[in-house]
Amino acid sequence: MSDTALPPLVEPAAELTKEEVARYSRHLIIPDVGVVGQKRLKNAKVLVIGAGGLGSPALLYLAAAGVGTLGIIDFDVVDESNLQRQVIHGQSDVGKLKAASAQESIAEINPLVKVHLHTERLESANALEIFEQYDLILDGTDNFATRYLVNDAAVLLGKPYVWGSIFRFEGQVSVFWEDAPNGKGLNYRDLYPEPPPPGMVPSCAEGGVLGVLCASIGSIMVTEAIKLITGIGEPLLGRLISYDALEMKYREVKIRKDPETPKITELIDYEAFCGVVSDEAASAASGSTLTPAELKAKFDAGEDFALIDVREPHEYEIVNIKGATLIPKDRILSGEALAELPQDKPIVLHCKSGARSAEALAALHAAGFKDATHLGGGVLAWARQIDPSLPTY
Repeated sequence: MSDTALPPLVEPAAELTKEEVARYSRHLIIPDVGVVGQKRLKNAKVLVIGAGGLGSPALLYLAAAGVGTLGIIDFDVVDESNLQRQVIHGQSDVGKLKAASAQESIAEINPLVKVHLHTERLESANALEIFEQYDLILDGTDNFATRYLVNDAAVLLGKPYVWGSIFRFEGQVSVFWEDAPNGKGLNYRDLYPEPPPPGMVPSCAEGGVLGVLCASIGSIMVTEAIKLITGIGEPLLGRLISYDALEMKYREVKIRKDPETPKITELIDYEAFCGVVSDEAASAASGSTLTPAELKAKFDAGEDFALIDVREPHEYEIVNIKGATLIPKDRILSGEALAELPQDKPIVLHCKSGARSAEALAALHAAGFKDATHLGGGVLAWARQIDPSLPTY
């Protein structure tokens, strides 16, 4: 065994049934997997956080591979916009809990797999209790608060986990295990000691993602899970794989233990740690946020005001509120667009869901536009509450 290899994570199950031998025969005839490796997969308990873009292919292939017990954490419901990439769900699942929809798909692929559903939001209060039930965790969530929570809970319990991330045409995968038996352990904070400033890194909901990228990154995550469970190959512990779909290139980055990384001793308030929006934005939005009904009342009363859409041009093309002027947030934050804003009438900002417009609002208040406000919930709330004819994304 090389110094980067790891022993099998899971002890083998007692036996494989005749049905299991037939089902997994293509694994069994691979010398490195074989009967013993398949027995380890059968005995493994793997938790997948999120039944979304990365969770969908991960759950499908973990089930197909014969992982005996799968846990799914997801409190969300299936939306039509999910179907472009979340292939574990179908049209008939719209409105259904994602975890329940995923369970049904898993049963179709492999009825021998036990599935445990956790339909509550993952939080500091329940993470340790849930994680304790599993051997391995796969995290493909798209927000920093959950990523740091997963990392810290895994460190406290000594659990390994596979991490994946996607955005537009690019993805990343690595393995983190603070207590790895080979002495090469590290955790997510060795790669990213602190989260980026609020609004600095857009989510997939803001920036988009190529649907098939989920399959590319999700399959790597499952490959790493199988390697860890069975003890074969060289895991991505201490290495990060970056994939660029447009250039069709993989790049490897070495990750080393950061001696400055503080020791993790407890779980914290991760929403506060990561900051959904900056303190300045939260302060600006306090008392300066309009509801969709209040904005409609302004239109109905014929008030003279400027409605500024701070999203990106491609988002404006998808859906826009009639009468809005497009000025992307970054042009406001840089000060470039301040001269284009009217001085003689109130300004109302909006974005997709309210976070970016709150950041832009803080910049306007700092520049002297004290009566500027923004639309809470953004164009999505407007479409839901005022104009259901508008598309959402």
